Amino acid sequence: MFRKNIIKKERACYYCVNGLNEVDYKQGELLRKFISSYGKIAPRRRSGLCAKHQRKTSNAIKHARFMAILPFTSR
Repeated sequence: MFRKNIIKKERACYYCVNGLNEVDYKQGELLRKFISSYGKIAPRRRSGLCAKHQRKTSNAIKHARFMAILPFTSR
C-alpha cells in the first residue's frame, strides 16, 4: 500500500543548464515544452525549472498567448 524507497530523479533547470539568461515570449517552440497537452502551464515538479525561471516562463507563456504565438487551448 505504501511506496517505500522511492528514488526521485534530480532535474536540472533547462535554462540554467543551457546557459540561457532570458526567457523570451517570442520563442514559441521552446515555450511549448512547458505546456501540457491540454494547454496548461506545467508545474515546477513536471517541468523541472527553478523557481526564478518558472515565474519568467509562465509570464512569457501568458504573453505569447496574448500575442497569438501560442494557443490558449489545445482544440
